[in-house]
Amino acid sequence: MGADVKVAILGAGFAGLCMGLKLKAQGETSFVILEKADRVGGTWRENTYPGAGCDIPSHLYSYSFAPNPDWPEVYSAQPDILAYIEGVVEQHELSPHIRLGAEVTGAAWDEAAGRWRIALADGSSVTAQAFVTAWGQLNRPKLPPIEGRETFAGAAFHSAQWDASVDLAGKRVAVIGNGASAIQFVPEVAKVAGRLTLFQRSPNWIVPRMNRPYTEAEKAQFRAQPAAMQAVRSEIFRMAEERLIAKRNGTAPVEEVPIPLAHLHAQVADPELRAKLTPDYEIGCKRVLISNDFYPALTRPNVELVTDAIARMTPQGVVDGQGRLHEADVVIYATGFETNSFVGETALTGLGGVSLARAWKSGPEAHLGVTVAGFPNLFMLYGPNTNLGHNSIIYMIEAQVGYVLQALAQGRPLSVRPEVMAAYNDRIQAELAHTPWAGACTSWYKTPEGKILNNWPGTAQAYAEALARFDAESYEEVRAAEPAA
Repeated sequence: MGADVKVAILGAGFAGLCMGLKLKAQGETSFVILEKADRVGGTWRENTYPGAGCDIPSHLYSYSFAPNPDWPEVYSAQPDILAYIEGVVEQHELSPHIRLGAEVTGAAWDEAAGRWRIALADGSSVTAQAFVTAWGQLNRPKLPPIEGRETFAGAAFHSAQWDASVDLAGKRVAVIGNGASAIQFVPEVAKVAGRLTLFQRSPNWIVPRMNRPYTEAEKAQFRAQPAAMQAVRSEIFRMAEERLIAKRNGTAPVEEVPIPLAHLHAQVADPELRAKLTPDYEIGCKRVLISNDFYPALTRPNVELVTDAIARMTPQGVVDGQGRLHEADVVIYATGFETNSFVGETALTGLGGVSLARAWKSGPEAHLGVTVAGFPNLFMLYGPNTNLGHNSIIYMIEAQVGYVLQALAQGRPLSVRPEVMAAYNDRIQAELAHTPWAGACTSWYKTPEGKILNNWPGTAQAYAEALARFDAESYEEVRAAEPAA
């Protein structure tokens, strides 16, 4: 009996939808996108905190095959990005291939049948010739292991699970964490909170957000002349690539130290506060953030920046390392995500009953960030070492989808050769050792031991070129097991 579908896709965010859109464009209809939520959108569905937006310009942070002439501004906000995603799904009539409320709990390669058996939370299952995972890297909220955290008596939630029912007006709000999400919502919360206390572990390099609305004339030109819109996209891409190339060559990129320092000095007059906000590590070691209103928010009279470590939490609030109790009505955790497993709680089993967790006991690795030895016809989108610190992940995803389509066209179950995957990852780690991410800072890009699991070491274009041709010689065919006599 054949598989239910040729291709099963986990996740209806940018990556999973891209895979579905490209399959459909090729005329393939035997595929399903399995989404645990009741709506598409991935991280842009889940992150609804005030001020949520993207730090890549919208004309590049979108599908190359689905340009949008009506982006309202250079850097668009979460509602506009989610509307774009849903609009693409509607325009390309992808909904019949999407199963909402279908949470994947596990998947196993059936060696006898030569297909994937995918288990869902409701007890049902799906069989597929190929399984494409698009579970993302920033969708598993991480809460800090603070003593007494669960004793706090007020409202508490993670920024990625924003509780809009909690009225913050006039409240004492404690924000734990100061990364990419915090610098977006802190300015908005500070406008309404009675008092906001921000607990900072280490400061970030921040550059100005060069945002502005697109004029109606510009949008009309984009609609009438798609080439003009493409030119904007190409220029954004070129500038992003050049910044990385400049840094790799040892010269100062556009956003090197003078610009973020000048930005800080221009917006924060108090030398003591300024010192607390000045990083002591190489720019780029952590994600460089963009904001025009974060620093001004910290100068408000109702805002306090605390740089002492958090000792514990009590029902009344947060106690810092100096023993001071910071009373709070609400605690918001801006403490990032679990980014190093790449699978969350999903259990995957490949050849010989080996789990992916076991195969990755020394850390996640994948050939080109897409395929894993011992897991036939398993393809990962936004997998290990495919994240960027300078350009659009959508560009990377499109390159991966193109590679997967070539692999599927081979028409047989394939597994990357272990020696090929090992050699590739040895080379990638060697290259990563010479990047800013290997510097002396703590970041979500790497493990506590210092291995960089998330980022690609080169330009986005170099990655696309590496995936442009499917390297069939790097794979071996996996034949279905012979039935017992």
